[in-house]
Amino acid sequence: MSEAASLQLLDALADGALHSGEALAQQFGISRAALAKRLSPLRDWGVEVIAVPGAGYRLATPLERLDVSRIREALTPEARAVPIDVLARTDSTNTQLLASEPARDPQALFAESQTAGRGRRGRGWVSPFGSNLYGSLAFTFPAWPARFTTLPLAVAVAVARVLDAAGLPQVGIKWPNDLLVEGRKLAGILIEPRGEAGGPCRVVVGVGINLAMSATQAGAVTQPWISLAEALGERAPPSHNVLAAALVSELHGALGHFAQHGFAPFAAEWKRRDLLAGQAIRVEGATPLHGIACGVDADGGLLIQTETGRQVIHAGDVSVRRA
Repeated sequence: MSEAASLQLLDALADGALHSGEALAQQFGISRAALAKRLSPLRDWGVEVIAVPGAGYRLATPLERLDVSRIREALTPEARAVPIDVLARTDSTNTQLLASEPARDPQALFAESQTAGRGRRGRGWVSPFGSNLYGSLAFTFPAWPARFTTLPLAVAVAVARVLDAAGLPQVGIKWPNDLLVEGRKLAGILIEPRGEAGGPCRVVVGVGINLAMSATQAGAVTQPWISLAEALGERAPPSHNVLAAALVSELHGALGHFAQHGFAPFAAEWKRRDLLAGQAIRVEGATPLHGIACGVDADGGLLIQTETGRQVIHAGDVSVRRA
């Protein structure tokens, strides 16, 4: 079964309304049995297709496909030169951009689903088709920026601004760069740098935002999570394409500002959104650590006041949980 044929069927069902099996079969010039086979890959992709006996098929929720032209229409003027591509399925948008030609940077890639999505510290990122936003931006700095280790914090602020504009000013940041609402994860960031000392520094910034993922689709997720749709309640969420454009625009602008000014333009907003500051926390690692979170140092490390004095924890070394 070709991917194109399954996508055509998905587009026919995208409105979320009930469509009779007979009408769908006629629309595509196939038998009812062939129609059932064409539905099978959609379920494998994580699309929730509901069969109503004697009536037809519908999606559990309407689905908006990503479209390059619609994304480009919503970009800020400064980001309109960024090449943008959209894939129906891929292993990982980060993996694809890491293998892409750096001369095309800055460039963005989105996927409707990922078969090997990745989060920080090698964790998998659950990526059902069309229910979330999965995107990456590749950016090349002429040289390694000073205090490069603060970049994850700056990017977290940039993504928080995207979610703020979508209607969630209460988004907080859990060090170093998880975006939370009501104590549950809404978005995550993975930054992968490449380059050698004294030369250019290329980064691929991957972002995953939970948009309308259902509990069934999120079955493999092991931490508390929330979708944008749930967080907004009765308020209408932005379209997937508008959100994708906002993400490209904000990341492109943030990386440019970071190249020129470092973390300084983001520091005040980071402090305002810091969910751990003043909290009793424990750091899980080879040697458990308990203390009070006291913000971050000049290199982006987490400051912890312990009984024996202040200590610094660096991103990637530990997992932080509220005590």
